[in-house]
Amino acid sequence: MQASRRVLAAAIVAGTAAPVFVGAGAADAVAAAPRVKCSSEKAGLAAKLQRDITTALSGSKAITAVSLHDRTTDTVCTLRADQRFDSASTVKVTVLAALLWDVNRHDRHLTTREAELATSMITKSDNDATTALWRQLGVPKIKNFLSAADMTRTVPGSNGHWGLTQITAGDEQKLMNLITGGNRVLSDKARAYALKLMNKVVPSQRWGTPAGAPSSAVPHVKNGWLSRAAHGWRVHGLGAFTGGGHDYTITVLTHDNETMAAGIDTTEAVARAIHKGLNPTA
Repeated sequence: MQASRRVLAAAIVAGTAAPVFVGAGAADAVAAAPRVKCSSEKAGLAAKLQRDITTALSGSKAITAVSLHDRTTDTVCTLRADQRFDSASTVKVTVLAALLWDVNRHDRHLTTREAELATSMITKSDNDATTALWRQLGVPKIKNFLSAADMTRTVPGSNGHWGLTQITAGDEQKLMNLITGGNRVLSDKARAYALKLMNKVVPSQRWGTPAGAPSSAVPHVKNGWLSRAAHGWRVHGLGAFTGGGHDYTITVLTHDNETMAAGIDTTEAVARAIHKGLNPTA
């Protein structure tokens, strides 16, 4: 975590365009003591992941949602899959996917400007680039993409506050599934482009879900972080891990963190437990 903490000052600058607000929104009620649920075609793996993810969260004060999908072993784990969180910068992957979906619908290529904005938005978490693409697409078009992607619990932020988009681990898993596997919503070319950008995130923002990943895996990541008066720090991580026989995605969403570092600690603890479970000999 020492390396992760050293990047906090630089990372905070690009976290989200949403301002700090006073007062709580209409947050979802949190179920009492929800449990990690896992299933797997690999004998013993579901029980191990359920136990290890639970242990990884045992010292955290944050409200945390988790989603894992490993295609190789047909393993799925969930925790608070329908709990809503302010998206912070994780919504940038949704913006990118909506842009690529719209470009494909109109049978055209990305313009030079769109490609530059998309690259800055994902690799540097550039807020101005995100705002430009959010305005270009417009909320109605973003909602149309969410409908096509079956991301039914995601609610775009109002009044241009894309960082306050309401997301769930379940919907983020649907998005990650679209980006990493063939489907009718995103073309193979669009999926490859999204993964390429997520693989080129600047070093100072490569914390979170890549923690503990095997060296044989190719990581694709996008994080989000935002502090507000209610629920403290939101710290989220999306990750896809491909190559070398790997084909899995991880989503970790958190709020009620006292500090950004605490949120990173929680995200990385969960990620390490998952990577170790899926790659015991790595």
